[in-house]
Amino acid sequence: MKIGIFGGTFNPPHIGHVRAAQASARELKLDRLLVIPDFLPPHKDLAPGSPDGEERLRLCRIAFGGIKKCRVSDMELRRGGRSYTVDTLRRVRETYPQAKLYLLMGTDMLLCFEEWREFEEILSMVTLAVFARGEGEERQIAAASENLRLRYGANVKTVKLEETEASSTEIRALLPQRAGRELLTEGTYAEIIRLRLYGAKPEYEWLRQKAYAMLDPKRVAHVKGCEEEAVRLAERWGADVERAREAAILHDVTKKEKLDEQLRLCEKYGIMLDDMERTEGKLLHSKTGAGIAKYEFGCDDEVYNAIFWHTTGKEDMALLEKVIYMADYIEPNRDFEGVEELRRLAYSDLDRALEKGFSMSIDDMTSRNIVPHARTMGALEWIRGRG
Repeated sequence: MKIGIFGGTFNPPHIGHVRAAQASARELKLDRLLVIPDFLPPHKDLAPGSPDGEERLRLCRIAFGGIKKCRVSDMELRRGGRSYTVDTLRRVRETYPQAKLYLLMGTDMLLCFEEWREFEEILSMVTLAVFARGEGEERQIAAASENLRLRYGANVKTVKLEETEASSTEIRALLPQRAGRELLTEGTYAEIIRLRLYGAKPEYEWLRQKAYAMLDPKRVAHVKGCEEEAVRLAERWGADVERAREAAILHDVTKKEKLDEQLRLCEKYGIMLDDMERTEGKLLHSKTGAGIAKYEFGCDDEVYNAIFWHTTGKEDMALLEKVIYMADYIEPNRDFEGVEELRRLAYSDLDRALEKGFSMSIDDMTSRNIVPHARTMGALEWIRGRG
């Protein structure tokens, strides 16, 4: 049996790691590939703000999950302390005494290999398999391999890789800037955004693609218009533009769902409902959409609340809640009597625009023999009291 051992911090695991694993499994004809995230690397500390071991383990399982015969092991995380390779190899050797072991590493690790703890014992247990990215690295590997062979009898193989401009350090810097997605697998990126690891913020185009896929196609134009309007209103009134954009993109993601699915989502996300909401699905999409935004896309409480209240409104609305309520009401695709006056008010006196919007909604529902929600009635009384 041929077993490859691929260790590292994987902080986060990126496409370079995945391609290296795939190439190693293919070129070395491995029967099993063990990916082993470390607890603490022996030569450095984890970067500030790094996810804990369990979160990095989960990211690895997602990133490497598509590789045949690959298994992500938690042995170093369970062991704790500094993760020395020699200790891990002893454990693997005990478990697979007859296996031929290959230790996967980058060129930089090979060049400092003689500094590793008990490196000679490591060489007695494994063949080193070194990733080569281009001819320059191949020459470095050849020289270092010959030195280790002559001095210690080491076995070294080269695994050729396509050059990939990806590093975990770079990705950690890019993620808070809504960038770096192309350097990660889709599943890894989605999980990082869901948990907002590394201070990550979703790339807007990725977020749009995800949101639009959940919509009735006829609703996409409205959501695009709402995003445009939310940004303009946020800029006009000093709300957080990035949060306004996220909220607008996601505000209607569950709009097409029927009552039974809305109720299921409310139960999933722990959303409390009143008697009217339990029977009226149209009132629920704002609440379940907020749940999706928070628990599937990692949005913060401000975005959650802005989506949650964009249908009924409420008393004592925060600025971002006002912005999203009005953006949804007056976005460019809306065409109803009084919308132009509402648009003018929205940029001259936001509270008065809200008052008019609440009043128009209540009048419209009443004219159709629909009982307005108590939250909307309360919101109208509250905004009038601010005049």
